[in-house]
Amino acid sequence: MADEEPVDQKKLLEESCKPKCVKPLLEYQACVKRIQGDESGHKHCTGQYFDYWSCVDKCVAPKLFSKLK
Repeated sequence: MADEEPVDQKKLLEESCKPKCVKPLLEYQACVKRIQGDESGHKHCTGQYFDYWSCVDKCVAPKLFSKLK
């Protein structure tokens, strides 16, 4: 049992929180689709990407700290 790799609790919690952040995810995916043909490289979806992960992180944080040792 001591030789087992520890399981990353954050990844497990992220998977459980992703369904709660559907709206920011859909906004990010819509942005990606909208700029798909941009050859200039000036358009990006960084804001929507960070909005999505911010939502996931806000959901994960309170649950994660109770599981850390």
